Amino acid sequence: MDCARREILLLLHIGSDVTVRLAEVIAILDLERTENAPATREYLQMARVEKRLGEIGEDVKSLVVTERMIYPSPISSVTLARRAAAREVF
Repeated sequence: MDCARREILLLLHIGSDVTVRLAEVIAILDLERTENAPATREYLQMARVEKRLGEIGEDVKSLVVTERMIYPSPISSVTLARRAAAREVF
């Protein structure tokens, strides 16, 4: 294996034993602030129909959006954004 071509894989832990590749994260949304916006409701409904939205339980505080999936997270969007900015590796 060529050492110059090694890729550093950074993972973002989003709670509930789930990690996502940091490079795939498009947005981290605060659920309480965005769930009532008509555009967000429409986007989430479309994702539900396409089976790209994880189950949103009562303890969900944020949504982590990737190109393929929307992951609900019990961790606040502020904490997730800090982790992403600090590039914490798990």
